[in-house]
Amino acid sequence: MAASAFLLIASFLLVLFALAKPLGSVLARLIEGEPLPGVGRVESVMWKVLGSETAEMSWERYLAAILAFNVLGLLLLFLILMTQGSLPLNPQQLPGLSWHLALNTAVSFVSNTNWQSYSGETTLSYFSQMVGLTVQNFLSAATGIAVVFALIRAFSRHSATTLGNAWVDLTRITFYILLPISLLIALFFVSQGTLQNIAAYQPFTSLEGVQHVLPMGPVASQEAIKMLGTNGGGFFNANSSHPFENPTALTNFVQMLAIFLIPTALCFAFGEAVGDKRQGRAILWAMGIIFVICVVVVMWAETQGNPHFMQLGADSNINMEGKESRFGILASSLFSVITTAASCGAVNAMHDSFTALGGMIPMWLMQIGEVVFGGVGSGLYGMLLFVLLTVFIAGLMIGRTPEYLGKKIDVAEMKMTAMAILVTPTLVLLGTALAMMTEAGRAGIFNSGIHGFSEVLYAVSSAANNNGSAFAGLSANTPFWNVLLAVCMWFGRFAVIVPVLAIAGTLVTKKSQTAGVGTLPTHGPLFIGLLIGTVLLVGALTFIPALALGPVAEHLSFVNL
Repeated sequence: MAASAFLLIASFLLVLFALAKPLGSVLARLIEGEPLPGVGRVESVMWKVLGSETAEMSWERYLAAILAFNVLGLLLLFLILMTQGSLPLNPQQLPGLSWHLALNTAVSFVSNTNWQSYSGETTLSYFSQMVGLTVQNFLSAATGIAVVFALIRAFSRHSATTLGNAWVDLTRITFYILLPISLLIALFFVSQGTLQNIAAYQPFTSLEGVQHVLPMGPVASQEAIKMLGTNGGGFFNANSSHPFENPTALTNFVQMLAIFLIPTALCFAFGEAVGDKRQGRAILWAMGIIFVICVVVVMWAETQGNPHFMQLGADSNINMEGKESRFGILASSLFSVITTAASCGAVNAMHDSFTALGGMIPMWLMQIGEVVFGGVGSGLYGMLLFVLLTVFIAGLMIGRTPEYLGKKIDVAEMKMTAMAILVTPTLVLLGTALAMMTEAGRAGIFNSGIHGFSEVLYAVSSAANNNGSAFAGLSANTPFWNVLLAVCMWFGRFAVIVPVLAIAGTLVTKKSQTAGVGTLPTHGPLFIGLLIGTVLLVGALTFIPALALGPVAEHLSFVNL
């Protein structure tokens, strides 16, 4: 088992880095503001036809464009979901959603969370899935990448006042990166057996003589961008454990690669854009070390299993409960860590069935801000916030003004960094407390005791950190839960983007200082260790009390069995 686990992790990382490095060079070219070869003239004509402004923007205008773009997307998706009963491509004649479910779903997909309080195959029409959700999968992913583009430019430019053009960035990211790669992935999924049609659901009779209906739909096209854009919203309720979404072990491996592909490539692009590839590799080392440790812990916990099963006479203590036999325990464990380290939320196994420690690791990965590779764009700008915090702490330790990439980190940047890092813990802890203190919140809990608390903590952590996965066992399709999670999702996304772009706005105006003998190198093992320690320390100080009441207490309850 240990050898199989090592080979799986090693092969995944090897293929991932081999694919991400060339993509990183393409992204670096886009960060520098250059169109890809052969499309410059086409772009010029397109901007003229659209009448779009292509002049570079200050951070305030860049932020205003990003917010306006997403608010408009929110309103449009909300209207589509409310009126889907009157819209085309609805062969099952599904009615519109309730206001609170439509609001929750619209916020979820616009914020790149893709939390689903519904079963896709019984709730949403093909029009809603394609024109509503799939489109937002592209646009929310493009938003995250555009924001990190602006932040990277703040480090690479000197004494400037602009960060690029938001409309140009969003367009190039969508048409040069997301669309072509998604098309290739979707065609591969179709070749492996993933559904892609707009036919009505097909009735059939089972071997037992029972009448059933077989769901159809444009699954592969949504599945591709669901993974590539770290969105996570499944066409079917069972998500990537459904054979129509994830039919083979090969598609499962490709799905895991797709989740991490752009976050990894952005680290390579960061190093190229700032003129020091070692900086991108240092961030990758920090992410990779935390990731491997988390994968090993989850695999170990799930192979140790649940002592209750042995008491019930199980032949093996390995915990296959809630997992697909097509993938097995190792691939399911790896998938769970990948999807929660990234802000994806797709699942190929039910996290609610994991052991206490096996379920705690995915929960904690979300709570630290999903900076271990993280979502497309959001993972890197989240980790760069921790880099600034690490540099600041190190500066205090050696008595020097903190610097990163030649730019001094002043009070203004640290205030914004603290605000951005504290947004999601505040939402998680206050949201969990509100749910546990109110009858409307407790009414959705199916499992009493410790595990019920863990389900609530996981749900709010997932929403506030824009992940979208769930422990299940929680009836979240109520006005209380839909509104609470919608608030967490919206502010968990955009209350972080605001200070990130504010930091970019102050850094881009600064001159780059030449590194001196007292400058802390930010690419060596010492800094990587400091960065990992900062991430772990912030996560520990913030969430250990809450985790102690949930998964830690649940694990300790098994010790004497």
